[in-house]
Amino acid sequence: MTKDDDIQQAPEGSAELWIGAVPSPGPGGRDVFLGLGWHADEPGARLARLLLDRGHEGEEGVFYLLPEDLAARYERTGDRLAVTLLARRDVLAHSLRARPEEERVLPGALPSDPLDADRVVLLRRELTTGFVPVEQGGEFQPVLLVDHGAGPGAGPEELIALFEEGEAGIAVLNAELLPDRARHGVSRT
Repeated sequence: MTKDDDIQQAPEGSAELWIGAVPSPGPGGRDVFLGLGWHADEPGARLARLLLDRGHEGEEGVFYLLPEDLAARYERTGDRLAVTLLARRDVLAHSLRARPEEERVLPGALPSDPLDADRVVLLRRELTTGFVPVEQGGEFQPVLLVDHGAGPGAGPEELIALFEEGEAGIAVLNAELLPDRARHGVSRT
């Protein structure tokens, strides 16, 4: 659970995964950000960037994706928060048909989601934090995926500045919390 003084702190984490405010549109004043740099060449990152084309723009530079296209999952283990980026195999296959140059990134090479064999794990990032994702109206706060061209050493402040300058985009991803973890440490508003 967050406290008012937590909101005033600098963002926790790194350019790949951090918790902070932009200012935050989410409940509790803080959001979870997952960085997706254009420099990242791992297969899951390349497929995630491919799926961003399926987003629908809301506010300028902010895109919303259907959970069937790209989704996130939270998992708390002790003082660690993990965020896993997931995609359905059929959605990936459809997107790859439209982009044959990406055929060499085969979804079959990615690990299956242990909870749903029809999905694959694109990325998984973790950080040490006391932050607990907020549940509101039966849904957990979304993960904000920051699509950016900054280098791998870029920090959260630089990525936020790039977004404000129109040089980075944010995709809003529906998120879930692993069912067996939902009983422990879930903040409800």
